[in-house]
Amino acid sequence: MNANEIQDVLAKHARWLLGNNDGCWANLSGANLSGANLSGANLSGADLSGANLSRIDLNGTDLSGTCLSTSTYRDWE
Repeated sequence: MNANEIQDVLAKHARWLLGNNDGCWANLSGANLSGANLSGANLSGADLSGANLSRIDLNGTDLSGTCLSTSTYRDWE
């Protein structure tokens, strides 16, 4: 996923969390998020299962209730 696609998913998820009809739940399962900047995002309840989380910035990110099963995280690349 490129940065614009990721930001679009984050924006739609934020609207979904607020109950807006134009929002949708963030399903990022299996996504390649390597190097993404997710700082400050609200990913509460999102699905990140199987996602590549290498070198991502999660500073201030809300991950409460987020599914992270079998996600790949490596900071040594």
